[in-house]
Amino acid sequence: MQQTYPQQEILRRRMPVVIVGLVFASAILMLRLLSFQFPQDPQVTTYLNNLMDSGYTRTLSLAGARGNIYDRHGAALAVNMLEYRIGASPSLVADARVTATELSTILGIDELGIYNKLISDDSWVLIAPNVSAELAQKIRQLDIKDELTFEAVPHRSYPQGPVAAQVIGFVGGDLRGYYGVEGHYNDQLAGQVYQSTTSNIPFVVPLTDWQQDKGRDVVLTIDRDVQFVAESELNNDINTYNASGGSIIVENPRNGEILAMASYPSFDPNTYFNIQDESQLTNPAISTQFEPGSTFKILTMAAGLETGTITPDFTYNDQGTLSVGGVTIKNWDRAAHGVVDATQILVDSLNIGAATIGLKLGPTNFYTMMDKFGIGRLTGIDLEGEQAGTMATPGDENWSESNLATNSFGQGVAVTPLQMITAASAIANGGLMMQPHVVHEIIDGTNIIPSHPTNLGRPISAQTAQEVTQMMVSVVSEGLDGKASVAGYTIAGKTGTAQIATPIGYEDNASIATFIGFFPADDPQVIILIKLDRPKDYWGSMTAAPAFASLAQRLAILLEIPTDDVRHALSAQGGAVNQINH
Repeated sequence: MQQTYPQQEILRRRMPVVIVGLVFASAILMLRLLSFQFPQDPQVTTYLNNLMDSGYTRTLSLAGARGNIYDRHGAALAVNMLEYRIGASPSLVADARVTATELSTILGIDELGIYNKLISDDSWVLIAPNVSAELAQKIRQLDIKDELTFEAVPHRSYPQGPVAAQVIGFVGGDLRGYYGVEGHYNDQLAGQVYQSTTSNIPFVVPLTDWQQDKGRDVVLTIDRDVQFVAESELNNDINTYNASGGSIIVENPRNGEILAMASYPSFDPNTYFNIQDESQLTNPAISTQFEPGSTFKILTMAAGLETGTITPDFTYNDQGTLSVGGVTIKNWDRAAHGVVDATQILVDSLNIGAATIGLKLGPTNFYTMMDKFGIGRLTGIDLEGEQAGTMATPGDENWSESNLATNSFGQGVAVTPLQMITAASAIANGGLMMQPHVVHEIIDGTNIIPSHPTNLGRPISAQTAQEVTQMMVSVVSEGLDGKASVAGYTIAGKTGTAQIATPIGYEDNASIATFIGFFPADDPQVIILIKLDRPKDYWGSMTAAPAFASLAQRLAILLEIPTDDVRHALSAQGGAVNQINH
C-alpha cells in the first residue's frame, strides 16, 4: 500500500481551488482583452491617441494652395510653388557628423548647428524650414535621404519679378495677402487652412494633397506687356529728368479697366522681406496725394461749360494779376495776356483765367461739380490702400474765399494720380465717368465670375466733353510745340506743374510735373497719366509731356491702334473702329 504524505494530501485538496482561480483569472483577462474591441470612453480614446501621437506623429496647420493671379492674356503674375521643410529623428541618424556635413554643404547653413540638433534627445528636429525644390532634390540623391523627412509646403512665387509688384502685392509668412490684389482679394485667393498629421518616422510618407481646397484664381485687366512698357518708360523718365519718383497709369476710359499702373521706386514681391523702407510696398498711384496744378484746369473749364456759366466763346481781359480774399494770383509766366478766350486759357495754362471761371461759378457750383468728378472721394478701385485726396469746402475751418480761386487752377487741393485720371476719363468717355478696376474675372473651379464695368455718374454732358476735348487738342497742337505729339494721331492733353506742399509752406525750386492725355482724340482708346516728382526741369511741358509722347508712341504700336487716316478710311467704308481690343 502506497503511503500518502501529509503535503500531498494538502496539495490534492487545494488543487481544485487553484484551478478554479486560474480559470477565473484567465476569463477576466480574456474579457479585458475583448473589451478593447468595444467602444471606448471618448476621454480615454483621446488620451491614448494623444499619448501615441506625442511620440509618433505631429499635427501641422497647412494652407491649401492659394489661387493664381494672371494678366488679361493669361500670363502668370502670382503662382504657387512647393518648398520643403526638412527634419530628422535623431535616433534614426546613423552618423550625425556625416549627415550634418552633407546637409550644411547643400543648404549653406551652420554645420555645428545641424550637428547639435542631430545628437539631441528630441524625437524630431527641424533642420531647415524653407528649402527649394531644387535643393530638396539634391538632398534626396544623398545616401542619408532615408534619415530625413521632407514635408511639402506651398510657397508664393511671382514669376514676373517686380513687374506690377505694387498692383499685385505679396503674401506674408502668415499666408495672408498684403497690399494690392493679394490684400484686397485675400478672401477669394486664400486656400482653406487644414490640419495635416505627419509621422515622425521618415519611412512613413504623409499622403497629403496641398491642392485641396484651393483658392480662386484672379485674372487682371493688367496687360503684362503694357505694364512692362510703362515701367521701362518710367524708369527711363526718372533717369532722363533726374526725378525722385513718379507714377504712370494707363486706362481704358470706356470701361475703367487699368491696363498698367507703375510707380517708382518699386520692389520685387519675391523678396519683399528685404525692403528697408516700408513705403516702397505701398502703391503711390492710388495712395500718394499731391497738388495737381494745371491739369486741374480741365475740370474747372468743364464745370464752367456744363453749368452754363461760360460758353466756348467766353473771353476775359487778363491783366496779369487777380486779388481774391487777400491773395494775389499771377500767371505762371508772370505776364498779362490781354483779351483771352476759353481755349487760350488751357493752351497758355493761365492761372488767372481758371480763377476767373472759378469765381464766376461761385462756391456752390464749383464744389458741387468737383464732387461730381469725385474729387476728395475714393474711386473704389479694387486694390488695398487707396486714399481719398483732400478738398476743403465752404464751412470747413481751413477754407477761405481765396481757396475758390486757387483750387480752380489746382492749388490748395490734393488728389491721387488715380483720382485725377478717373476725373479726366469722363472727358475722354463722352461725359460718363467709369470706376477704375484691375480685376477682369475670378475663376472658381469651372465657374467664371466676370467683373462688370460700373459708372460713377455723368458729371458732364457729351457736348461739354467734346468741347473740352477740342480745347485739349489745341493744347497739344498749339501750346506744346509738338512735345506731346505722336505722328499719325490726334492727341488731347494737358500739362501740370505744381509746387510741393509741406507743413511749413511750399518746397523751394521743386515741382511735380504731370501730363494727362488720351488718343485718338475723337475715339479714345487709352488715357494716360504721367507724374514725375522733382524733375530737374521744373515745368511739366519739358518733362511729363515728352514722356507721354514716348509712351504713347510705343503703346500705339503695341495695342495696334490704327492711325487717324486708317480709322477714317475704315469708317468711310462702314468699318467698326470704336471697338479696338486691348
